[in-house]
Amino acid sequence: MSEPIRILNLFTIMNRGGAETMVMNYYRAIDRSKIQFDFMVHRQERGAYDDEIEAMGGRIFRMCPIYPQNLFRYQQMLKEFFDNHPEYQILHSHMSELGYFAFKEAIRHDVPVRICHAHGTPNFKSETTKEKFKYVIRETLAYLIRKSSTDYFACSKEAGEWLFGKKKKIIIMNNAIDITKFTYHREIAKQVRQEFNWENKYIIGHVGRFSSVKNHTFLIDIFNTIQKDMPNSILVLLGDGELKPQIEKKVSELKIENKVFFLGARNDVYRFYQTFDIFIFPSLYEGFGNVLLEAQACGIQSFTSKDVVPQYANITPLLHYIPLSYSAEHWKSIILTYKDYQRKDMSKYIQDNGFDIHQNAEWLTNFYLNKLS
Repeated sequence: MSEPIRILNLFTIMNRGGAETMVMNYYRAIDRSKIQFDFMVHRQERGAYDDEIEAMGGRIFRMCPIYPQNLFRYQQMLKEFFDNHPEYQILHSHMSELGYFAFKEAIRHDVPVRICHAHGTPNFKSETTKEKFKYVIRETLAYLIRKSSTDYFACSKEAGEWLFGKKKKIIIMNNAIDITKFTYHREIAKQVRQEFNWENKYIIGHVGRFSSVKNHTFLIDIFNTIQKDMPNSILVLLGDGELKPQIEKKVSELKIENKVFFLGARNDVYRFYQTFDIFIFPSLYEGFGNVLLEAQACGIQSFTSKDVVPQYANITPLLHYIPLSYSAEHWKSIILTYKDYQRKDMSKYIQDNGFDIHQNAEWLTNFYLNKLS
């Protein structure tokens, strides 16, 4: 039997971010007798998914970070890598415009397929000279990666048009999920509530890294107004990140520490969706918002930022868009109109809209194979 085709995926580090989780969903579902995933990452420390990658037969190659002071060293490492690994005929970059440097070297080594994948839209602030300079650099690299890519993937139309422009043929690769894992199971919900002593609680959920884009500060403000009206409500936060101490401090200052649970990054997030009564996701910007798909699949009324999160994420009647210009009090008044909703099975919505991982993994397998046929 012939060896599988090895696809080299480019990432910063394989932690539990949205793009990383999406690729792992595909990796678990893909036919690994035909396709095998390997990863070029740009951190020396191990990522949250590294053990699982290696258990499934994937290889991880560590490069230096792509910092300006490392650029010459990085280019030398890339040259050495492609000299030693002629087996890679397909590169799939998930690093937005920063994938250009690897693509440039791949072209020199005659790598025929170079897929650039847009996972988000940037939120540029151009008030300072430094930010304006960063904008120019990103625009320049975006132009260069458009020139050096053979295929253009995106999680949504908005993400694709930012990185590639409107003239390129953009392939929307769905941020698909395992529907069976995220379908609502009453018994799992009961188990988790008992495990954390959350019986008789009204549970508000959020899943996301503690970074400025996820807007946790405003999320806490929204919850604070809700808990004043609903004393039995609690907020469950799943994820880690550099701003976590800042959010913990805010929670402490509001004296709601006993109502906010910081559970960190976990590999059983799907269990907690079972317990959520509502899901709030007031991001400042998103390429897609994969957790909203997971929440909808689990039958949860979900609330997110209008004109920020793409309409492409609107898969079921359960997703509601609220402007970020509205106050926390206004968000609360909208959210609580749905507080008595009874969950329904949403799996058919997810499947009919093309977000079942098994169907999508088969499509991706065929895409890769056809590129080399």
